[in-house]
Amino acid sequence: MTHPMPDRMRTDLAVSLALLALLLWWEASGWDMVVAQWYGDGAGFALRNRWWTRGLLHDGGRVLSGLALAASVVFAVRPAGSSASARGVRLAWVGLVLACLLLVPTIKQFSHTSCPWDLEEFGGAVPYVPHWMLTVLDGGPGRCFPSGHAVAAFAFLPMYFQWRNTHPRLARTILVLVVGLGVLFGWAQLMRGAHFPSHTLWSGWLCWVIGAVGARWLEPMPSIVVAPALAMGLGVAPASLAAVEASTGHDTPGGASAF
Repeated sequence: MTHPMPDRMRTDLAVSLALLALLLWWEASGWDMVVAQWYGDGAGFALRNRWWTRGLLHDGGRVLSGLALAASVVFAVRPAGSSASARGVRLAWVGLVLACLLLVPTIKQFSHTSCPWDLEEFGGAVPYVPHWMLTVLDGGPGRCFPSGHAVAAFAFLPMYFQWRNTHPRLARTILVLVVGLGVLFGWAQLMRGAHFPSHTLWSGWLCWVIGAVGARWLEPMPSIVVAPALAMGLGVAPASLAAVEASTGHDTPGGASAF
């Protein structure tokens, strides 16, 4: 028996495809190089090592991301007033954040695309080759696509999906904050010559898709079904799990567990 796609899932799919279409349009426009030339020239990028681009927005952004991740983990495992199944669901959402933080650096390790500051147009030694030309090498150090630094913020996009059903105002706040910081971090790297705009856009899109795909599995499922293994890992006996199931019922979605 086939089940119709839920409205929320259809919306997520439509948004993901619309964002992908805009991203592909940007790729075809050739604006990456145009925008990079606003901040760099044959002498390089004047803002590459300024205290506010490198120290505040780059290094500081990493620190902020690390603190946010630590706070998310602490919240996920805190014992007070929380069932094992609810903790398991929260840990699963944190796992999606970690997936975002790991996916982009992994892709970068296999990327042959060099950073703008390595290019001849900006005082470097290698020619410009668009990153979507996968079989053409620019001869440079590579490992510059997509933007790893922007993921310091975009990685938390799954948190929007986590809260949108139970706490929509919080979810919207997270969405605005995460997207805003992601764009800011990406802009800082653009000014420094570390990335093109498309590098940041792809990072944001990938994290959005991970959140949307994760929501497909975590939102509709009861807490007791979503995370039995995680609950067991926390030392909860099967009898205790059965008690939680009996007390919560199977009509409660994972996102609606008591937090």
